[in-house]
Amino acid sequence: MKKNIYLMAALMLSVLAVPARAWTACGTTEPTDSVVEASADYEFAELDSMIDTWMHCGYYPGGSIRVVKDGQVVFSKSYGNTTADTKIYMASAGKWVAAAVIGAVVDHTRLDWDDTVADWLPEFKGDTKGSITLRRLLSHTSGVRPYLPAPKTDNFNTLDSAMVEILPLDTVFAPGTRFEYGGLAMQIAGRMAEVAACASYEQLFSRFIATPLGMHNSHFTPVNTAGGHAPMLGGGLCTTLNDYMRFLEMIFNGGMFRGQRILSTATITEMQADQVSPARVAPGEYVERALHRTHAGIYGLGEWRELIDANGEAYQISSPGWAGTYPWINKHDGVYGMFIAHVCGAMNKQDGFSSFYGSPAISAAVSKVVNRTK
Repeated sequence: MKKNIYLMAALMLSVLAVPARAWTACGTTEPTDSVVEASADYEFAELDSMIDTWMHCGYYPGGSIRVVKDGQVVFSKSYGNTTADTKIYMASAGKWVAAAVIGAVVDHTRLDWDDTVADWLPEFKGDTKGSITLRRLLSHTSGVRPYLPAPKTDNFNTLDSAMVEILPLDTVFAPGTRFEYGGLAMQIAGRMAEVAACASYEQLFSRFIATPLGMHNSHFTPVNTAGGHAPMLGGGLCTTLNDYMRFLEMIFNGGMFRGQRILSTATITEMQADQVSPARVAPGEYVERALHRTHAGIYGLGEWRELIDANGEAYQISSPGWAGTYPWINKHDGVYGMFIAHVCGAMNKQDGFSSFYGSPAISAAVSKVVNRTK
């Protein structure tokens, strides 16, 4: 039995094109008591076994996954102590939602993607950061340092208080010249949205995203002060699988949710467009390390552009978090889905598993399944 599992692991890793130690077979596991929903048209045994192995290895205490193809749930299962209604802090998986909130403010106010920080936050006038545009803040090309210098952590429940800490900080590179993944710049973007809409960020999230989508078990504040979830917008979303899947349904359908327009087509397009080129992308960034792709346009606004076509259009987008949660959309496959979990301990394990860089093994396994029907 153990030999067969190792053979399966080798086969999966050869197909998924993820790092060779993205996951490790540790033996068989007992079946969970969760309800499994799966389409008879597809065989998800290999994906199920891979996730079950992660649980058996002790990477996660539990998890839940759902895959939707052509508007129909084709696979849904929960593992361990997690269900589709378990509330979990998303870490960076919340960046996608955070950017969408700001996109909604762009849709409904005078705020524009090319507005500068100083246009809305007068305290930044005369400061280098004042000339940075909103799109730079949300694409990790702003030059704002990724996090507050240690030992400080950005655990503020209000964005105006965060500005007090950010204002004195020097930028680390000229805006638009480099890509550096982080979260602090999103605090400035969120504050710009607050001023433009005359409301707190949590109110904006509720008004434009959570309430119309029915995401009743989701919030950004209060923040989680445990390690790995600050800054507030970049890593502070708490939600459930059921809630986040509603958000993905809306993004997948071009900003529409069951007959109601949530985000404009223009905003969806901007969020998914290449917002990085021609900035320098250092070797070993997420898309290269996790998917073995080396295109420069790796990020949009709040989301990774994992896979692109010959025209540079992103057909697989995602927002993985360090703790293991992985939402994605693959337009070519007509699929969107999410794996929700919170890793036990550190992101990187001694056996080579990484809850962050190993995430695309899930989307790759799904693509393999849906492109090979029974």
